[in-house]
Amino acid sequence: MGTNNCRLLVAEEKGRRFRVVDSYSQIVRLGEGLTSSGMLSEDAIERTISALSVIRDKLKNHNVKRLKCVATQACRAATNGREFIERVQKEVGLSFKIISPKEEARLAVTGALDLLENDKEVALVVDIGGGSTELCWVDIAKAKKRGLKNSLEKTPMIAWASFPLGVVTLSEQFPERPDDPNWYPEMLAYARNMLQEFKRGQDFSETFKENRGHLIGTSGTVTSLCAVHLDLDKYIRSIVDGSMFAREDALAARQRLSSLTKAGRAQIGCIGDGRSDLVLSGCAILEAIWELWPCEQMRVADRGLREGLLMSLIHGKPPRKRRRKSNSDQEGDVSDAPPEKEADLG
Repeated sequence: MGTNNCRLLVAEEKGRRFRVVDSYSQIVRLGEGLTSSGMLSEDAIERTISALSVIRDKLKNHNVKRLKCVATQACRAATNGREFIERVQKEVGLSFKIISPKEEARLAVTGALDLLENDKEVALVVDIGGGSTELCWVDIAKAKKRGLKNSLEKTPMIAWASFPLGVVTLSEQFPERPDDPNWYPEMLAYARNMLQEFKRGQDFSETFKENRGHLIGTSGTVTSLCAVHLDLDKYIRSIVDGSMFAREDALAARQRLSSLTKAGRAQIGCIGDGRSDLVLSGCAILEAIWELWPCEQMRVADRGLREGLLMSLIHGKPPRKRRRKSNSDQEGDVSDAPPEKEADLG
C-alpha cells in the first residue's frame, strides 16, 4: 500500500523462484494532498479501502495461506497514518505494518537481485514512489559471492537513502504550467538539489562516471517511460522487464511526453489517465538521478518491493507453529526477525 498505488502479488513457490498466480494494481492516490494537510484525506481513504476490499477478495479466492501486508511513505508521514491502518484492519480485515524507509529500500533491492550486471562494481537501485524515493548502492561482487539466499538474509547494500520526493508530492509542489518553459527545469533542479544533500551518495559519482557502476530502475516511472520509448500500444510486462534503457532514449521519451498536454499523455496506452499528470514529475526525479550517477544504460525492472516480500517468504525462516489467532489480532509482518504469519481472512 503505497502513496499512489495499492498492489497485490499472489504466487506459489517454484524451486528457488515463484510462479505468479495473480496480480493487481490500482491507482488510489492515498497521499493526495498530504504535503499541504499532513493527513490522509477521507476521499483518499475511501478509494484505498475500496481497492483493498478487492485485494481481500482475491486473497480469499486463491486460498492464500501466507501473507505479508506493508504500507510505505504516505502512512509513515500522515498524522492519521496509524489510525488509518487500524481502520483498514476493522473494515477490510487486513493487517498492515508500516515499514521503515530502510526496509522499503532493502525489499526493492531484494526484488531486483537477479538483474545485477556482474561486469560492474556497484549497482544503484532506484525506486521512485508516490511519496518518497529510495536509493540503494549495492556491492555486486558481494552479492555474487553470497548467492541469492544469503543475499536475501543479508542484503549487500553499501549505502542507502530515502528522500521525501515522490511523483505525487513533487507534482503537488510544482503544479504543471504548460505554457511556462521554466516549469520542468525548476522541478528538475529541486529534485537534483534534494538528492545532492546525501553526501555519502556523492562518493559513488566517480565510479559511475568511469563506467564501473550501473542503474536498476524498479519504479512505475521507469517502466512507463521505457514503454513509451518502445512505442507500446499497451503495457506488456514481458517486453519491458529486464530490458536495457539507454539514457538518450529516456531523454527522448521524456521530451515526447513534455510536448503533450495532460490529455495527450493520457491517450498513450502505457500512460493512461492515472499517470498522465504524474509521469513528468517522475521523469524529473529520474533525470536528476541519472545526472548525479551517470551511466549509458539503465536496467529496467518491473519488480521490486512485492517481489522482495515474496522472496523473503520463500527463502526466509519458516513460520513457527502457534495457536490460531482470530481475525482481529492477525498481523502482516515484514521484518526478517519475527516469522510471517498464516493468513486469516475470515
